[in-house]
Amino acid sequence: MPAHIHLPTFHPGQVRVFNERERFNVVCCGRRWGKTKMLTTLAGDTGMKGRNCGIFTPESAQWAEPFDDLAEALLPALRSRDASKGKIRLVKRGPLRTGGKLDFWHTNDKPLAGRGREYHRVVGDEFAFGKLKQLGDIWSKSIRPTISTTQGDAWIFSTPFGDDPDNFFWQLCHEPKWGFKFHYAPSSDSPYMPPEELELIRGMEHPLVFQQEYLAKFVSWGETAFFMREWMLGLDGLPVEYPNKCDQVFAIMDCSAKSGSANDGTGVLYCAFTKHSKQLILLDYELHSINAAFLEGLAPTVLARCEALAKQCGAREGSRGVFVEDAAGGIVLLQQAAANGWPMFAIPSDLMSKGKDERAMLAGGPVYRRSVMFSRHAFDKQIEWKRQSANHLLRQIEKFRMGDKDAFKRADDLLDCFAYAVVIALVDWRAAQ
Repeated sequence: MPAHIHLPTFHPGQVRVFNERERFNVVCCGRRWGKTKMLTTLAGDTGMKGRNCGIFTPESAQWAEPFDDLAEALLPALRSRDASKGKIRLVKRGPLRTGGKLDFWHTNDKPLAGRGREYHRVVGDEFAFGKLKQLGDIWSKSIRPTISTTQGDAWIFSTPFGDDPDNFFWQLCHEPKWGFKFHYAPSSDSPYMPPEELELIRGMEHPLVFQQEYLAKFVSWGETAFFMREWMLGLDGLPVEYPNKCDQVFAIMDCSAKSGSANDGTGVLYCAFTKHSKQLILLDYELHSINAAFLEGLAPTVLARCEALAKQCGAREGSRGVFVEDAAGGIVLLQQAAANGWPMFAIPSDLMSKGKDERAMLAGGPVYRRSVMFSRHAFDKQIEWKRQSANHLLRQIEKFRMGDKDAFKRADDLLDCFAYAVVIALVDWRAAQ
């Protein structure tokens, strides 16, 4: 019985994009449009025709899914596969002989990605998330030359990430000098995205997040506050009182603890969480100028405050303990907690690795839905920090801007605590990836 190769079939929106193709194509996609499936078919078809294809993503983790999908789909024609080297080789003999080659590359901090290779097609995924001021050079000096002798084509896919002229994907979509045909592909263009589901998401997500992630628009994040104060207050415009009953109280500690930095400190945020209503109330916050060596002395105080708040708020499960960044001073603190039997837990590494903007996007939906509320105490509290008396929790939250290139210059310990608390309590962030 002859073997068959089955690659994903294009849906009507993808057929439209393919039929309108030119040699160089950039596809601006909404979530769940099917860019990875289309990438898989383009690359697999190239290999099955005995040609070579280069697949480029900012990080190697981003080509892991298409690598596995292609290795499985091309199994009858597979000669070898090596995920560690990013190589798929097809058979040169037998009824399915092609000799096609598929190479997978990541581009972040890899200026030589693809250099010296010859391809008939290059495909890029998630190019909006490549490092600024790198991808343009890598494209011109390393990737573009790989299709010169073959006069091959190029397909670049991504969901947009901000209205940023320094972003290479933005440039491909807006600047004619790169020579790319622009294809617009919002989530609604996919038959697999039910319209009623899209409307449900529209009502639940932060408006700017919905515009970017599902309408595939280049959103200007810096023009307005991402977290609006009124979303975190009651319908009467006032903060809420401490709850009489909740399920648990917990704290988040941001333990960067780098002595001598003007914008650095150890932030602590205390929260009450109620499961059935999915409500998170910000109870209290603290800022401490303290280095890693003295965090062990701070930990019992934070745990005691958690216990006191759990009693005051009628927490059915009591104090959940403290979630700590597993980096810098947090590493030392977690080791001490393990030795002393303290209920302190590392914030999951996959959440920490997302970066400030990505965590904020995850937190944006619950905040917009008014699932996060300021308590009166946390809203009215003012402390002096770095010679400034203010509500530093509210100040850091309201000052946050997506895509802020100067964010590293600003104090944001409490903002980090806030984003971690919202995501841990209210978001299944692994499912959202």
